[in-house]
Order: sequence, then structure tokens, then C-alpha cells
Amino acid sequence: MVTARTILSTLLILLAFAVPARAVEPGDLTLTVTPDLPNGAHPYAREMVLLRLRGVYRTQVLLEEVRQPALVNFSWTQLGRDHWGRTRMPDGQMALEFERTIAVFPQHTGTFTIDPFIHRLTINDNGERKQIDVRSEPIPFPVAAWTGPSGGPDAAEPWWLPARDVAITDSWDPDPETLNLGDTARRIVTLEAQGMLAEGLPPRPVMRTRGIITFAGPVKRETIITPSGPVARATYQWDIKKGVSEVIPLDAIKIPWFDTLTRTLREAEIPARQIGGGLADREEDLKATGPASWPALAAATLAAFGLGLALIGFRTGPGRLRFDRGQARRLRLAAASGDAAAVRAILARAAQAQPELTALWQAEPDLAHDLAALDRRVFGPAATAERQLDLPDLARRLSQPRRPGPAAALAPEPRLAPLDGPVAQA
Repeated sequence: MVTARTILSTLLILLAFAVPARAVEPGDLTLTVTPDLPNGAHPYAREMVLLRLRGVYRTQVLLEEVRQPALVNFSWTQLGRDHWGRTRMPDGQMALEFERTIAVFPQHTGTFTIDPFIHRLTINDNGERKQIDVRSEPIPFPVAAWTGPSGGPDAAEPWWLPARDVAITDSWDPDPETLNLGDTARRIVTLEAQGMLAEGLPPRPVMRTRGIITFAGPVKRETIITPSGPVARATYQWDIKKGVSEVIPLDAIKIPWFDTLTRTLREAEIPARQIGGGLADREEDLKATGPASWPALAAATLAAFGLGLALIGFRTGPGRLRFDRGQARRLRLAAASGDAAAVRAILARAAQAQPELTALWQAEPDLAHDLAALDRRVFGPAATAERQLDLPDLARRLSQPRRPGPAAALAPEPRLAPLDGPVAQA
């Protein structure tokens, strides 16, 4: 069985033949460790810093082993495998290049020192096999104290969450608006933070309001290693039982976090939802109705006739245009779950069914700007994704009724050329 160590040894032997055997001179073996600090700022406690190791060796390397310092005041994880390649030196000669990336997380405020890394190499020194240790320089590592008016790494509340980006997804089974008295739904919220380990994510939020009984489930945590840093993921779960017949509003839960790229405090949100109200909540509303009497049928017929006349007047007059209830509910659900592609698909169908309504959206500058941002988020490259687009707020504004302008209230009367008009001469 071929192991990773066997492959690495074979690669080093092949690379060794690419570098001619020669006597090792000062400067031929260098190892540097560089902290990757965002905007050059000192990190706060528990904030990720990438350490980039780079070795340049102008000799044949037969075996190698990296000896890492203790990193007593840090948590850490290696990002991927080591990289070996070739690089051209300033004098035009070729050399071996070694690279490794480590994510470190200082645990406390203060000034620390990262001790030297040691790369133990077995080299070919002018035909002689020799073992040599290449050391990096010690690195001063100051960790800044928090100076904000509230929060920070040492505060008990709110939870300190330094990350490059935070995303929340919210799912229910079944939809909470369909719950009747005594029904139960399962809510699953997934929190992802880029540039963190799973152990740094907050505990399960408290979900409590009048009229529901909540059973908290287990919390699942995992760390996903990517080349740009770890991604921490926590999955929170609740079983929620409706205990009253009324509609229950469930408030949003805000999760503050520190944006390590912009060095600002921000907020992520578990969206507000409504429990009940989508279907009849009372059993008597679901009972079959008895046969109607002839007077009742006659009255209903007259009422329907009058309603038809009213609707004709509404359509031809300056009425309000809006989503139907089914479309609006699907739009809110897609927005609450953070599914931008589903939101865009619903709006595309609305554009075909209700072009007058979509024209009114485009006539509002703020709304047109957010719709363009939605298109960039769905169809643009990842680098241009709109992180600050508030999908639930966009869905709320799109669901509001709108009154068409004077030009859209009545269609212009078509004009036909007279049947006995002049005939063009040949």
C-alpha cells in the first residue's frame, strides 16, 4: 500500500535530482514564518491568524521533518498538506521551495512570542549525507485588548464571535404557519462561521415565547478545513409544540459577531417566524357545512354577481397590485431560509404572471437596487456576492401592495384606421 509518506519521499528524491549536488553555503537554507494579519492590525483573543511557513533550500533534500514549537497560548490547526516545488532565486539558480500554512488562535490578551520552527533536513552536502536543522526566527505576537464600548473577548455577554463571515440557515418541518393546537414542528438552525474552530461557536440560543413548549435537541459541531482557513459549523435543533389556539409570533434572535476583515461589529439573525395562522386553528372551522337553503343560495348568487362587478371596477380602476397569498408565503419561506436562488426563481415567475407589478418594483430606486444585488448574488461570481442583502426584508417589501400610477390605471383606447380611408396610390 502506497502511503502519503512514501509519495513525499519519492517526490523529494525526484526534486533532489533537479538540484545539483554542491557544498552548502551560508544563505542556502532559509526558513521564514510570516503572520498574515488582516490590514496589519493586531488580532484580538480567539481571532484567527494564518502563519505561513516558507523554506528555500538550494541543495538536495533527501528527508525532512518539521518540528513545531509548543504554541502554549494558542489553539491551532494545519491547513492542508505541505507543498513542495521549485523556485528561481535572484541569481537565476533553481532551489527547492517548501510551504505550509497553520491557523493559530491566541487565547488571551497580551504580548506573546512564537518560538522558532525547526525544519530537520537530511541533505546531500557535496556528495556527503548530512542532517541539519534549519530554524526560523522567533516572532513577537501582540494580542490587542478590546476597546469597544461593549462586548469583546472577555465579556460574558454577548458571545464573542470573531469571523471572516457568518451565515445562518433556518428550516422547519412542517411549516410553522400550518401548526394547529397540539401540533409539533422541528426547527433546525445551522450557523457557519469562516475563520473559526467549532469550539468557538456560541451555545444553543434560547428559544422561548408565550404559547409554545420547546424541547431542545442535541447540538452538532464540526470544523471543515479549507485552504483559506477553517469553517466552523454548529447545528441547533428544537422540537416546538403549539400550546394555544392563537397565532404565536416568534421573535428573531440576533447573534452579534466581529468582522475580522472590516474590523467592525455586525449582526447575524435567526429570522422571526409565525406559528399558526396559515390554516384553520380551530376544529370547528374544519367541520363540513350542511346544505344551504334556497334563500341562502339566491343571496349568495346576488352577492357573487355584485362581487364580480366590483372586481371589474377594481381591475379597470386605480386598484392595488400585489402578490397572491401563496406566492407571498413561498417568497417569505425562501427568504427566511436564506435561499437566494429560490427567491430569484419566484420573482421570475411573478415577472411573467404580473408584469405590471414587476414594473412598479423597478420604478422604486431602493427596491431596484436590491433586486440588482439579488441578481449579482445568484448569477455573479463568488467574489461579487452580496453579503449584506437582507432577504427577509426584501421579501417583506415585495409582498406589500402597490398602487399603479395614473398612466397604468387605464389602458389607452385602441385607435383603428377608418375602413373607408384613403387608399395609397401605387
